[in-house]
Amino acid sequence: MDGLDVAAALTSALLHAGWNAAVKASRDPPRAMTAQMLLSALLVLPGLLWSGLPPLAAWPWIAASTLLNVVTVTALLRGYELGGFGLVYPVARAIAVVLVVPLVAVVAGGWPSTAALGGIAIIALSLAALAWDTVRARGVPLQALAWIFAAGVGAAGYILCDAQGVRTSGSPWAYGFVVSVTNAAAMCWRQRRNGAPWMLLKGQWPIAVPAAIASVASYLLILWVWGHAPIAPAAALRDTSAVFAILIAVVWLKEPFTRTRIVAVLLAAAAIPLLRLG
Repeated sequence: MDGLDVAAALTSALLHAGWNAAVKASRDPPRAMTAQMLLSALLVLPGLLWSGLPPLAAWPWIAASTLLNVVTVTALLRGYELGGFGLVYPVARAIAVVLVVPLVAVVAGGWPSTAALGGIAIIALSLAALAWDTVRARGVPLQALAWIFAAGVGAAGYILCDAQGVRTSGSPWAYGFVVSVTNAAAMCWRQRRNGAPWMLLKGQWPIAVPAAIASVASYLLILWVWGHAPIAPAAALRDTSAVFAILIAVVWLKEPFTRTRIVAVLLAAAAIPLLRLG
């Protein structure tokens, strides 16, 4: 990957961490998540008129990505209730990082270079260190483990679907705009017992608007990278979002910057040159 790809993936990671942390910090995370996705769909509709629809060959990937995204979001939200953001988010992303490598090898063909594999392993270790810091401080309910694993598997699946889908589509914009709409529709269906879609926006505007902007920007950036760069190393870079989430918590929420967290940040930084070689 060249420097621009690395910068785009890291910016995507920062934005992804920011909006996830904002949703988790809200009074009603499921409602905030749904509102964010609904506003994201509204934001991209004008762009969809400009880009047009992806070709038919991309639609199976769109359908699979949407389904897996709903599974992932459902598992994450349930995991947050049981284990907290500091455990669930980094472990789920670590599982996704590890699983993406064999999935890409099987579906897309080819393994990353030795340097890239080393960088992916270091990122996974960094995320595991963040999770251990939370476990040591608070413990972890056993019930949370199944939801964390489901979230990680779902995330790995939609990463692969999005990477293949955007390459089939030939346009990160057309593909990303459509998936933003289908994700919102699926999430509104999941939350249908809570009322009509527009009712889900009530009281959520202060969080949902900036979260939606950050979410759309993050998604389009990583789709652009996946459209031409190696998938697994780029996915690992994007999953440094968990490290950015910790930095956000330390700077804005005044959480302690423990030794384990310092080690995790340094590991993630050390992995970036290796992933660039991938």
